[in-house]
Amino acid sequence: MSSKRRFMQLDVFSRQPMKGNPLAVVIDGDGLDEATMRAFARWTNLSETAFLLTPTTPDADYRVRIFTSRQELPFAGHPSVGSAYAAIEAGLVDSNKTKLIQQCTAGLLPVAIEHTGAERIIHVQAPPTRLQGVSAEVRHAIAEAIGITLGDAQVVLADNGPRWWVCDLHEASHVRALKPDMHAIAQLRERHDAMGVSVFGRELCGPAQMAVRAFCPGDGLPEDPVTGSANAAIMAFLAERSDASYGLRYRSSQGREVGCDGYVDVARDAVSGAITIGGQCVSVIIGAFDLAEVR
Repeated sequence: MSSKRRFMQLDVFSRQPMKGNPLAVVIDGDGLDEATMRAFARWTNLSETAFLLTPTTPDADYRVRIFTSRQELPFAGHPSVGSAYAAIEAGLVDSNKTKLIQQCTAGLLPVAIEHTGAERIIHVQAPPTRLQGVSAEVRHAIAEAIGITLGDAQVVLADNGPRWWVCDLHEASHVRALKPDMHAIAQLRERHDAMGVSVFGRELCGPAQMAVRAFCPGDGLPEDPVTGSANAAIMAFLAERSDASYGLRYRSSQGREVGCDGYVDVARDAVSGAITIGGQCVSVIIGAFDLAEVR
């Protein structure tokens, strides 16, 4: 295979360039070893880089591997939505299909597509989320790091590939006012092998019903612009405690505090409990790279 690889950089969860979560996608990932993928992901210096590959099962339409600057992730939300978009735009899958199957380290994930062209919305089913309680000691440490009091019922550890501490702050105003201690969060995540802390609260007006922020210092940026896995974890948290106040479908807003303006459509199936996260994407850079000398 030629060492020239098609490359795309997208904004995910936005239709406006530089307002969503940027994602690097290497279209022609076949033949690259893991060391090269890791090196390229470090070089892009984005929160995640995705590599599209030929699937190893006939049930899948495409395969993706996802890397941060320091590790491979079995699943991540915005790389999954963005990878489906890139696979369609690059012609790896039939652009007329409305149902796809993504193969990733977390397994085979259903993908649903609404509309076409610039209006296209991609919904990806997240892996099942495992929830567990948080000790009083850890809860207190999180509360100190984000600068707000947290009760026992407000915090859970959610694992859907990445591991997030999810905190219900009740009101969007509390979410948006936070000025967290990123050093303290980085120490917490290192000690407990977690991605970081995500927080949410109710929006009282505007196009979104929920405000979300995700703090993940140590993976190349202190605060993630828009986070699919954290949004899926939040919905799982709501379901676990039978909180129906947001309903089975809502839209979350994330990224304003870091100069972005992303929106995530979150839904939960009433029968199966499956959670999907979806949004729009826009291409920002399309080109090719020569990775022959990357090690």
